[in-house]
Amino acid sequence: MSSESIERVDDPALGDPRGEVAALIAVQGALVDKPGVVSTARGLSHFGEHSLGWLAISAIGWGLAVKRNDPASERLWVQAGVGAFGAHAASVIIKRIVRRKRPHDPRIVVGVSTPSRLSFPSSHATSTTAAAILIGRAAGLPRWLLPAALVPPMLTSRLVLGVHYPSDVAAGAVIGALSATAITAGDALVERTAQTAAAHPRTTRAAAWAVRASALAVAPGKTARVAVPAAARVLRSRENA
Repeated sequence: MSSESIERVDDPALGDPRGEVAALIAVQGALVDKPGVVSTARGLSHFGEHSLGWLAISAIGWGLAVKRNDPASERLWVQAGVGAFGAHAASVIIKRIVRRKRPHDPRIVVGVSTPSRLSFPSSHATSTTAAAILIGRAAGLPRWLLPAALVPPMLTSRLVLGVHYPSDVAAGAVIGALSATAITAGDALVERTAQTAAAHPRTTRAAAWAVRASALAVAPGKTARVAVPAAARVLRSRENA
């Protein structure tokens, strides 16, 4: 676990910083000394750790939906919590595959402790992006509102605290957005399937019986010879009803 620090090391012997190290040093040089920036970044870090803050908000939203007896809203709030935590879990898996180390240049200010030394992608960025999209959807807000309000501050906070490179937070935001998109696409598919079933109940029943008949066809020996024709007769009678 890395330790919290706000001490900057300036050593000419290190040479000029390059690439993402230079970008991270530049961000910190512009923001770290501003009043309240580090404390706010730390607050965001603690809130987003393991997506717990987003899970708490989703749980509150779900509880309010239950109280007003709104099953559709309940489903959306559950999806928000599942999406935020699922995005976080995905980022942890990717971290363990990529195994990129966190920033360690001595000129980078480290402002918060971390649960691991792995950097790519940022789990905070991943879960926050997914949560912002899905919580906004559950709350009935404009699609862009919460992502615009929540994602940039969280991404910037990870740079201010010196625990991620810019590409870590950018990748996290992309993964979080893809996770939220998968949740919404899956929900839309379920809704379309339910609507189709409600509109065509006879077709749905016939399909269900066809599946059962197909399953019986793999039964061995005499059971198959007896069961399959019987299932077929029942299916025909139901289709002609």
